[in-house]
Amino acid sequence: MIPASGPLFNEVIHSPVRLRICALTRRISELEYAVIRDTLGLSDANLSKNLKVLSDAGLVSMRKESSPERTDARKLTWVGLTEKGRAALEGHLAALSQIAEGTGEAGDTSD
Repeated sequence: MIPASGPLFNEVIHSPVRLRICALTRRISELEYAVIRDTLGLSDANLSKNLKVLSDAGLVSMRKESSPERTDARKLTWVGLTEKGRAALEGHLAALSQIAEGTGEAGDTSD
């Protein structure tokens, strides 16, 4: 599905780790941090750094919640794409498709 804004290459999403994070959360409302980390085989530091970039760009939201299974004060972190993030990801995937097919140049949303 191409968003209403059309294909737009997005430099923030294009980083391999950030693209994989966005793709993993693309069809669900949110995933728990450890699931993303373990599924993508990332270190905590690498995942945290990339989630911060996505969050600062308004592409993902994060929320913390207590876990009934934990006896310590640590909380679970849930991550999901925002509406802006979903639109940006769909536009980026459409741009990549155009690039791969050689059907035109996609706009770049980086400044």
